[in-house]
Amino acid sequence: MIPDVEPPFLVALNLTRRCNLACAHCYLDAGTRTAGGPGELRTEELTSLIGRIAALGRETMLVLTGGEPLLRPDLDAIARRASDLGLMVVVGTNGTLLDEPRVAALRAAGVHAVGISLDSLDPAYHDRFRRRQGAWQAATSGIDACRRGGLMFQIHFTVTDDNADDLDGMIDFARSAGAAVLNVFFLVCTGRGRSLSNISVATYEDVLRRLAEAARDETDLIVRARCAPHFKRLAREMRPPLPITLADGYEAGGCLAGRRYCRVTPEGEVTPCPYMEASAGSVRDRDFTELWRGAPLFAALRSPKLEGRCGRCEYARLCGGCRARPLARDGNLMGEDFLCGYQPAGGAVIEAATTPAAPLTWAADAEARLSHVPVAVRGFVRRRVETYARECGETTVTAAHLDVLARRRFASAHAARQRPVGTP
Repeated sequence: MIPDVEPPFLVALNLTRRCNLACAHCYLDAGTRTAGGPGELRTEELTSLIGRIAALGRETMLVLTGGEPLLRPDLDAIARRASDLGLMVVVGTNGTLLDEPRVAALRAAGVHAVGISLDSLDPAYHDRFRRRQGAWQAATSGIDACRRGGLMFQIHFTVTDDNADDLDGMIDFARSAGAAVLNVFFLVCTGRGRSLSNISVATYEDVLRRLAEAARDETDLIVRARCAPHFKRLAREMRPPLPITLADGYEAGGCLAGRRYCRVTPEGEVTPCPYMEASAGSVRDRDFTELWRGAPLFAALRSPKLEGRCGRCEYARLCGGCRARPLARDGNLMGEDFLCGYQPAGGAVIEAATTPAAPLTWAADAEARLSHVPVAVRGFVRRRVETYARECGETTVTAAHLDVLARRRFASAHAARQRPVGTP
């Protein structure tokens, strides 16, 4: 009997290995193919798969990525299928192919947002990292096109030792550009990134601490650490601590691989996350629902038997370390996460909080309004509105509170629209 497990919070569909860039850190080792790699899932296979994903639950966020997904001519049809089924659709792109007609087509297909990769505020660094001259200018022009076209966008920033000093500037840039989210990624050495030196333990800890402060202090920008479950430890150590309830954890950076998150390769292999090459099975051989609920690889991640420092750590349940790193380096899914510098103190195991302290009452009209906010940012919006209501001395959140914050956000976004960002 297949066990009943929660539906995925996030599914990444790598639609293609085609790409117009050759980025140094690409986990898929995508190339400049015109017809894609051999055996990529066909349109009808993808639309059928999306139907199976939606059957598990309509709260799932579907990320259509690659390679470069804008090189698939059926991208709009795939996005429309997912949107029609009630899934929240995000497109992950290098941004270089986005212009105003393309943005309009994505919106018409039901795409909620795009995530655009930007690795530095220095155009020359970004171009070297992406291995194409002019990539920075093209990506920032894509950001401009999204803003003008009214398509929500996120900025994805991959941190290494070489660009860690850009973090504060990137936060400022993302805010002024009108981004909804800044996702800060920490490289796992797989694919073409296997040869990169990654990031030092000291820099990693410093960046996470700065991210936790930004996540707490930013009011118009969601700042998230990705592929860095240790973020939760830093957030909990802050004074005052950053909220890290289970709901907040999806946004604050805890590892979801195989538990609430999986990836489907262009050829249909299902893996726990994009940085894990180990497959739980193929959607061409088995139903996605069966794989998600019953694959032994996912079962192991849902009931982990951690080793080394991770196994002894009081943050084992709150954090648990990145499972992709020890798997990529040592072939050990349950090995300790060597990028973490924390030494377990031998205390009791720390549990994640399940409910926020002193919850406010939400009026029916406010709850109805909140239900229309995209899942990816709903928790952030809820916290911002509750903070504002408390500042007003209120014990009930109403639609009027959301109206005030929406007007503030609109004014900020309008000001950002007047400033093109496609220049250094």
